[in-house]
Amino acid sequence: MRKTVLPTLLAAGVAAAVFTASAQAFAYGAGDFYTRVGVAKVSPKSDNGDLDTLGMTNLGVDVDDESGFAFTLGYRFHDKIGLELLAAQPFKHDISIADGAVSGKTKHLPPTLTLQYYPLGGTPARVQPYIGAGVNYTHFSDEKVDVPGASLDLDDSWGAAGQLGIDVLIDEHWAMNAAAWYIDIDTDAKVAGADAGTVEIDPVVVMGGISYRF
Repeated sequence: MRKTVLPTLLAAGVAAAVFTASAQAFAYGAGDFYTRVGVAKVSPKSDNGDLDTLGMTNLGVDVDDESGFAFTLGYRFHDKIGLELLAAQPFKHDISIADGAVSGKTKHLPPTLTLQYYPLGGTPARVQPYIGAGVNYTHFSDEKVDVPGASLDLDDSWGAAGQLGIDVLIDEHWAMNAAAWYIDIDTDAKVAGADAGTVEIDPVVVMGGISYRF
């Protein structure tokens, strides 16, 4: 009887040790640096405001969707709390004014810093949801409008941002990731050097990709 009990206890101890080591490996938490890489789609809201310019008033503005490469860098300074910075290549958007009577283009960079909360942080759960809130800075460049002799200028903007995301852990380093941000982007516009009004972009940004923990 005793000869069978001892190996059983040893086997149970080894299994417990392996489980504990595995749980600790999957327990994303304090001290983790990570990056998330993928493709993001920027979808501005449907009504982007009105402009008064070129001798006309109440010209409706529409900003098209755009997709591109994006990545984040993050750090968890607590099991359940971290910071993440969203960055990307410049997104290019077509702009339609007055139902296409005037068209334009712009590029923008929207770095966004969020403070995140992980409700399952510090546990071995393979599914790790999170929520975040923070601030966005958007830089506009290469603005153009198809009116001879006229220029388009969009001011850089600051705004609030909210975030939802989820990691599905593959191993101690890799995970599949999906995330979405709502970003408040309102920019003052000038056409031909004259104030024309405010363009309200306010996009939802959806990103899918992979996550790597260092």
